[in-house]
Amino acid sequence: MNIITNPERSAWKEMLKRPTLNTDILRNTVSEVLNRIRMEGDKAVVEYEEKFDKVRLSSLAVTEKEFAEAEKEVSIELKAAIMLAYNNIRTFHSSQKFEGKKVTTLPGVTCWQKAVAIEKVGLYIPGGTAPLFSTVLMLATPAQIAGCKEIVLCTPPDRTGKIHPAILYAAKIAGVSRVFKAGGVQAIGAMAYGTESVPKVYKIFGPGNQYVTAAKQQVSLRDVAIDMPAGPSEVAVLADETANPAFVAADLLSQAEHGTDSQAILITTSQDLLQSVTEEVDRQLPSLFRKNIAEKSLANSKLILVKTIDEAIEMVNEYAPEHLIIETKDYVNVAEKIVNAGSVFLGAYSPESAGDYASGTNHTLPTNGYAKAYSGVSVDSFIRKITYQEVTAEGIATIGPAIEVLAANEYLDAHKNAVSVRLETLK
Repeated sequence: MNIITNPERSAWKEMLKRPTLNTDILRNTVSEVLNRIRMEGDKAVVEYEEKFDKVRLSSLAVTEKEFAEAEKEVSIELKAAIMLAYNNIRTFHSSQKFEGKKVTTLPGVTCWQKAVAIEKVGLYIPGGTAPLFSTVLMLATPAQIAGCKEIVLCTPPDRTGKIHPAILYAAKIAGVSRVFKAGGVQAIGAMAYGTESVPKVYKIFGPGNQYVTAAKQQVSLRDVAIDMPAGPSEVAVLADETANPAFVAADLLSQAEHGTDSQAILITTSQDLLQSVTEEVDRQLPSLFRKNIAEKSLANSKLILVKTIDEAIEMVNEYAPEHLIIETKDYVNVAEKIVNAGSVFLGAYSPESAGDYASGTNHTLPTNGYAKAYSGVSVDSFIRKITYQEVTAEGIATIGPAIEVLAANEYLDAHKNAVSVRLETLK
């Protein structure tokens, strides 16, 4: 990990950069794949699955037989854990249901909003080196609560053409309608444009690598809505001298094992903690199953020493992390000053893992600094709010003259006349 001591404010922007790919090469590759999916449908998806995921598929759709087989393969222990997580996620997200109320702005003028579920949504579940069945719960559960009629899921198969059984079990529990074997850019294209097998959806959700993020951004320009530009995962830990170095090191490593392009950052006011965390990372790393991935990720990671807690808070808000863990003696007061973060974990016993799996909050969050403008996934992400207004004769008599003046001053005579003809009938 890179150790940085008391950096100047002018150096923060460069210091806090995320790891990136060559965007020109990335953009061209993504465009080529998307264009072929648009033109050739299933044929192109199957060919790209063979090219990128090294699997030859005879069909993209997961069958009922495969669902049944998957349920048998999931252990009772894992089923129980998935159900616990699902119930907590459902409990938390159910509290987010929108309840509109009618508002009378003037006598005879009533306005209100109604929440309507997005009818067709697509969920992307990354494959790669880990089966992210937890992401299935995080996306499908709020979609189910919102009332989406069709919940489509795409995820890459392994080299035998199978999807991890826990992913299929979680999909069934959380109300997914149909599952398809497709990963990466080809999955995003299939859901955005529709193919012979994969239905076109109205909005696509889910994290992924920089190729997936670029694909989502491209299709969102004119073909389909997306949740957010969610790319490689990241964590920032804000800690002082009271933090447990073993906890902090474990938190940094839990992020680092996500992928080689993940980033973990420690921002601390304590030189002693920084040194102890470095030693703990070295001690814990060798025992990890994914230590090779974590080692590469740590090359993108930083341990930053600052002079004051206020400076640390300012740096966190500048970085706008996807996940923020606050391990300080007054973490509640510190948290009140955080304005840019996807999800915040308070105190020594709130690891990122809790939110990743089972506390109930959503783990699909804005990355790459987008926490300055985006929220994480919630039930609101799966609904639209339609506004209504009812204006009575009394109401149009009250606001009509003002509307006439406003329309006339914008030179929109037809707008003015739409009111005037009604007012004439009331004389």
